[in-house]
Amino acid sequence: MLQPRLAGRYAKSLIDLALESNQLEAVHADMLFLQSVCRQSREFVSLMRSPIVPADKKLAILEAIAGSKISKLTASFNKLLVQKGREGIFTEIIAAAIEQYNKIKDIHKVKLTTAQPISNDLRASIESKVKADTGLANIELETVVKDELIGGFVLEYDNNLVDASVLRDLKDIKKQFRNNDYILNIR
Repeated sequence: MLQPRLAGRYAKSLIDLALESNQLEAVHADMLFLQSVCRQSREFVSLMRSPIVPADKKLAILEAIAGSKISKLTASFNKLLVQKGREGIFTEIIAAAIEQYNKIKDIHKVKLTTAQPISNDLRASIESKVKADTGLANIELETVVKDELIGGFVLEYDNNLVDASVLRDLKDIKKQFRNNDYILNIR
């Protein structure tokens, strides 16, 4: 069950606490680590969301996985989440915390989807082009490969979409033929 408002509130409290105690970078690193754990293990996410598993078992598993890899502040926060019964939205809280960190640091997520993997040189030139054209100083470029694009790219940033893919062109042509844009309506 998605609860973005609740997750945002918990994430904000964690980020505010991290700012007060000058541990923002450590907490951000912890959130990235926990996010990678959640992405790598669907079983862990299912366990955290399960109402059948007791809270003390969830906490023990979380402490065993994270252990000394996270800061004391994040460990205490995780313990509080489990005690309050909010471990079901653990992944949402992590994502919201990372998003709030990016907002504080003025880091913008840019997603580039291509049909083929891109080289590091091309990646660097795309980053510099996006920075120059959009005026965004700090960007975090995520690359995704989807074969169905056939060619070209799709660029997403700050609720903007630039679709320069062959797939989109083919869909536009199909739509034009379906609408019979090239046949005059004679009556």
